[in-house]
Amino acid sequence: MVDADPKGHTFAVIGAGMSGILAGIKLKQAGYKFQIFEKADRVGGTWRENTYPGIACDVPSHIYSYSFELNPEWSEFTSPGSEVQEYFEGVSKRYGVDSEIRFREAVTRCTWMGHEWEIETEKGHIERFRWVIAATGILHHPKYPEIEGLDDFDGPIFHTARWDHNVEIQGKKVGLIGTGSSGVQITAAIAPDVEKLSVFQRTAQWVVPNERVVYTEEEKEAFRTDADLLRNLHTEMSTAFNDGFATSVIDGNSELIDDIQKRCLEALETVQDPELKKKLQPTYKAACKRLVVSHNFYDAVQRPNVDIVTADIEQIEKNGVRAGEELHEIDVLVLATGFHVDAFMRPMNITGRNGIVLDEVWKDWPSAYLSIAVPDFPNFFMLNGPNSPVGNFSLIQTAEMQFDYVLKVVDHVNQGDLDVAVISQEAYQRFDAERYEAAKGTVWATGCNSWYLDNNGVPFAWPFPFSRFRAEMEAPKLEDYELAKS
Repeated sequence: MVDADPKGHTFAVIGAGMSGILAGIKLKQAGYKFQIFEKADRVGGTWRENTYPGIACDVPSHIYSYSFELNPEWSEFTSPGSEVQEYFEGVSKRYGVDSEIRFREAVTRCTWMGHEWEIETEKGHIERFRWVIAATGILHHPKYPEIEGLDDFDGPIFHTARWDHNVEIQGKKVGLIGTGSSGVQITAAIAPDVEKLSVFQRTAQWVVPNERVVYTEEEKEAFRTDADLLRNLHTEMSTAFNDGFATSVIDGNSELIDDIQKRCLEALETVQDPELKKKLQPTYKAACKRLVVSHNFYDAVQRPNVDIVTADIEQIEKNGVRAGEELHEIDVLVLATGFHVDAFMRPMNITGRNGIVLDEVWKDWPSAYLSIAVPDFPNFFMLNGPNSPVGNFSLIQTAEMQFDYVLKVVDHVNQGDLDVAVISQEAYQRFDAERYEAAKGTVWATGCNSWYLDNNGVPFAWPFPFSRFRAEMEAPKLEDYELAKS
């Protein structure tokens, strides 16, 4: 436990999703004073926001868990979103984090005042903290398509992250724009219940077949009573994931990716209609875009009431979507069009030393030293920030390692090694140049258009092996920080 000074070391944590809850737990255990600011009325982040039909975690549940709070109660190998949300709510309560969360209080401004941060919230409250940890996530600002006539549609229209459960879709004609993970999950979930489902596909997806595995009560009881069994399963899954898929995606010529592509093609062969199969056949390398995992998507799209539309959308009309020359009449329009992945803390106004505004620093595209720090923003860290391994590691494992790193830096400040924790411009530029070059050799740079690409078409995710990430997080390099007083 750190010998913390409650007055000198106060923390503001922004966001009460997976990373924010983690930060609260770790800070509480270390004896630090902190406040978590959350814009919504409860914890959960993306799992609170996304409640669409069919939502599920596409990472095995037993590694999408905090390492210190493994869960024997997961119902499936990849569990439904409601279970994931329930897990985070339960952990937050059990560890006493809820009492330190200010719900419905979004942070609007963070300003460095020379030795601490001044935080202002939407309620007009102004407070000061020595440290700020931004745990805002990456997929939380819905992206709406720029399609002519979007406001002209007469029926209900909503984004997948703003699903309107008051709208009845059973027996209705539903239009779904987008075929990423959310679109695929929704298609499989609602196809049996709607009169007609028109899925507007811009790009075919590589769909990895996964057998649905439901844990029996006997298996869950074994997890409850044998902690080693649960721990070993977590370790085995993590090792296989990090040494397998996580390593393969940083190599554009990986044999494992070729094997995954073959599996996807085998699954695609279950589609009987040659024309439909052609529509669903991607023209780029598997894993260039985020892989989609599903056990029933191809079954769903072969239903007679499902239509995969590949013609370009021309406009939205009051009673449907016009693609090509055909008007597809619909009653409800759902937008599975993703998120603004370059938002992070935006639209917060974050001002560092010498009046430097983060929005200006990131005007081309967000980037950060080791994904957690930016020069001229002292004592300010991000969890799962820019360049984090969003496409290849477990986000929970990433956040745990990042937070351990942050506490080690805080220790260095406590010990007098640093007056404040501010990364040097040289270290930031050196890392970013290395990352930029390495990203060009990853599978994400093999010729597709995906949300992994920045404005220059270069992947912004972590492009190095898991071993590099682990090593960087284990021991902060003091030489990369400014040692002079600030």
